[in-house]
Amino acid sequence: ANSGWRRFSNRTTMSHEDGHVEFGDDKYNEKCGVFGVFNAVKAAHTAYYGMVGLQHRGQEGAGLVACNIKDDGAADFRLHRGTGLVTDVFKPEDVMALDGVHAIGHTRYSTAGGKTALEGFQPFCVRYRMGNLALAHNGNLSNAAELRSFFQTQGVLTQSTVDSELFLHLISHSKRKSQLDQIFDAMTQAEGAFSVIILTDKYLVAVRDPNGFRPLCLGKLVGRGPNGSDGYVVASETCALDLCKAQYVRDVEPGEMIIIDKKTVELGTFSTFRLPSKFGTSQCIFEYVYFARPDSRIFGEYVTKVRRELGRQLAREHPIPMVEDGDPPPVIIPIPESAAHATLGFYEECVKMGRECTMDLGFFRNPYVGRSFISPSQELRDLKVLCKFNPMEHVLKGKTVVVIDDSIVRGTTAKQLVGLIFSAGAKAVHVRISSPPVTDPCFYGMDFPSKEELFANSYGGNIEAMAQWLRADSLGYLTPEGLVEAATRSSGTKHSFCRACFTGVYPVPVATQGEGKLDW
Repeated sequence: ANSGWRRFSNRTTMSHEDGHVEFGDDKYNEKCGVFGVFNAVKAAHTAYYGMVGLQHRGQEGAGLVACNIKDDGAADFRLHRGTGLVTDVFKPEDVMALDGVHAIGHTRYSTAGGKTALEGFQPFCVRYRMGNLALAHNGNLSNAAELRSFFQTQGVLTQSTVDSELFLHLISHSKRKSQLDQIFDAMTQAEGAFSVIILTDKYLVAVRDPNGFRPLCLGKLVGRGPNGSDGYVVASETCALDLCKAQYVRDVEPGEMIIIDKKTVELGTFSTFRLPSKFGTSQCIFEYVYFARPDSRIFGEYVTKVRRELGRQLAREHPIPMVEDGDPPPVIIPIPESAAHATLGFYEECVKMGRECTMDLGFFRNPYVGRSFISPSQELRDLKVLCKFNPMEHVLKGKTVVVIDDSIVRGTTAKQLVGLIFSAGAKAVHVRISSPPVTDPCFYGMDFPSKEELFANSYGGNIEAMAQWLRADSLGYLTPEGLVEAATRSSGTKHSFCRACFTGVYPVPVATQGEGKLDW
């Protein structure tokens, strides 16, 4: 191909089940998770468990590239990828076949529409004039249409609609002499959100865009390399480090390109480059609100700590309602599972404010209902929520219920859950959301509905009308200012946050016109 690289043959695992439809929560989808390993015995095994730890960031498919250094010093790259969960794609024999001390992995998000061709699944694994190169990317390039148009005018052949492929063309077309300079040159031409891991014959390269939209961290595998040497890992979230028993070292900073190589193994030091910054920093605040796992440490702080503070701030802005004399105190309940930690903070702050209340679990969440489920007949479609959530009548009956959730997308699930609470005998239902109304789509690596589909836009931001449609007695959202203040206060970060989905103010210019929607 004119791009100067060729694709390796793939061993794939197809795990699509006919007769099933997506059981999509009324939530948002992450784009993907990335994981890299350098200098570890059975690196593919470590990468496998790291990918399992990142499964929440993508369920459509997974892939893994392993690099084995032969006796003559040559690098042998092997790729395995397929559709489904990590445990579906990789059988024990698949992981065993991926020999080597280096590896990178990728988990891909689950789309709301059509599936992507397997050619678009990552990691990409290619060979060009400078040797082997494998790449995994989390995020979305805001100048993807511009870059793709340029390469097409140059006669470059592309093999997918995934913007991540553009990195390969940028690297292979760079006029720089060394491979590391080519990679750096490519990264300076990309705009938008990108946390990227690249594996070459000699290096593991970790890059985070100058805005720092998506998280990326470094870990150390003490004594896990050949002859007792240390290995290193890079991951989207620290929960992946925990699963493979790696020590957290630090975050990759916004605009930082870190090189892990033989020198790193010998001396324990990293070589770093700094990408030029055009638009400042803007870490995705929705990682704290919903996407990241609560046991992860991202942007310098544990997610659970930040979510608790969001709940406390929500209680200050929208405290629990007063009840009539003789009525039991309000009961605060979370929508499981992502609202649990905000609910704890909300309850703690209400008690601190002297508001009499209790906290309980108002729903049983069926853990055996996955993302696929048998499609019911049209008249029974509402059963899909009941299949997953069952209200606890003994907790809710006769009570004023304050239900906490992290966000509302289209509002359909929220409305059904309010109805379930009333069906269990609740006297009143007050909805509290630990983030502001979502009014705009994300162009930096999240799968959001269109602007027209978002619940808040259906009523022009009229909170009372929104509460009436939900059939709730009241509705309270955290303000954008309260969200940023709480996240900054609890995380202690020195960097700013992106809140474009709440304000419509995008920190990096977004091309809304172009060659058509890319399948990220």
